[in-house]
Amino acid sequence: MGIKNLVSSMILEHDRCIYCQNPLYTLHNGHVKCATCKRKYSPMKLERDFAVIDAFVAGESAHAAANRLGLNYQSIATRYHLLRALAAADLERRYSERGEEVAEFEEYLYLEASRRSDPHALFDAHNFITFCYGARIYNVLLPSLRRFGAQMMDDGADQPYRETFKSFMRNQHIARLRSRENRITEFWAFFEGFIKRYKGVSEEQFGLYLKEAEFRFNDEPQIMRDTLRRLWIDHK
Repeated sequence: MGIKNLVSSMILEHDRCIYCQNPLYTLHNGHVKCATCKRKYSPMKLERDFAVIDAFVAGESAHAAANRLGLNYQSIATRYHLLRALAAADLERRYSERGEEVAEFEEYLYLEASRRSDPHALFDAHNFITFCYGARIYNVLLPSLRRFGAQMMDDGADQPYRETFKSFMRNQHIARLRSRENRITEFWAFFEGFIKRYKGVSEEQFGLYLKEAEFRFNDEPQIMRDTLRRLWIDHK
């Protein structure tokens, strides 16, 4: 289905301003303008943006979405990146405004499965803390462990380093999921499955993907869709 056939109910069914919900009138270039707040925008562009949001919520890859919608891959990838950033900011806001107290929290080390047998990969692991409040999850990404690895190598502390790695392999949280089921460990299992889809995420982007997983874990698709549409409109 092409982008021209994708209809935004917010625009075509209600014919109301997306910013203030007051009546719109159409301009000569096909854009619309609000009679009250005076904001102008393109319904076609908004339909395209909402179609990309729907693809993101459905977990469709940027390549697949670009092919299906007949849009440029880089345009989709740029929008996906912005959607992750908007979701991350909203998660921060919700956590700061939470009414519930934090019930529990625990630290997690994530390392790609293919590298878990390599002692030298330990300090490439991503370290984050997962908090649980109410039924929701919140994550804080901790600083990279690489500085500790560099220090240990400079000091020649090879044996303590290897002992640390062995301890990590014995106690990695994912191995204990079956015996300690709770909301936090449910998220870790969800995250492990989620991140594998991307076949490698750079250290610079890992925090955004962690937040995307948190966003998906906390809310149902319809809530995600409505939230992202609201955030998309608000950021314009």
